[in-house]
Amino acid sequence: MNLKVLPLNCTLKADPAEPSSTDALIAVLAREFEKLGATVSTPVRVAAKDIKPGVTSNEGSGDAWPELRDEIFAHDILILGGPIWMGQISSVTKRVLERMDAFFSETDEKGRMPSYGKVAVAAIVGNEDGAHFCSAQMFQALNDVGWTIPSVAACYWVGEAMGATDFKDLSKTPDKVLQTAGMVAGNATHLAGILKSSPYPG
Repeated sequence: MNLKVLPLNCTLKADPAEPSSTDALIAVLAREFEKLGATVSTPVRVAAKDIKPGVTSNEGSGDAWPELRDEIFAHDILILGGPIWMGQISSVTKRVLERMDAFFSETDEKGRMPSYGKVAVAAIVGNEDGAHFCSAQMFQALNDVGWTIPSVAACYWVGEAMGATDFKDLSKTPDKVLQTAGMVAGNATHLAGILKSSPYPG
């Protein structure tokens, strides 16, 4: 079964050419998904797009969300990646989650939101603590709007408290991050395959 994976990089850095620790962690996850035969699309730098504030699927002229929404639903698995700022997941990540609120009013005849049958995992980076709090926020919101969350769904790295080291600057990927990335990819592809062949009944 050919599963498709879409990474969304919710860094605050709008320039896709600017190095991002979120991209670096997404790349670790992408390699693990590809080992399992999944097709991983080029990461989308969300801050580079004009995603309007709001809770509908189209906020009017210039809104880039409708196109990104279509791209999301052309895939089976979503990697929602973002950095920790001030102990919270980035505002760009929150913007994506807010726009997904529209799914509540977009159900089919069986009451299923368009995200039903799709799997979501998280990639979180930061210089200090906060990964557990951020993943709790993200997974609750994603599950509320219909996404399915597998066991071991978060791959994260946080640096030393009050430190200045970024994930992208590490000389090698820590073994625990590699191990977790493999588990995240394995569980997500397993679950996505089941849901693709046997959708939720609604």
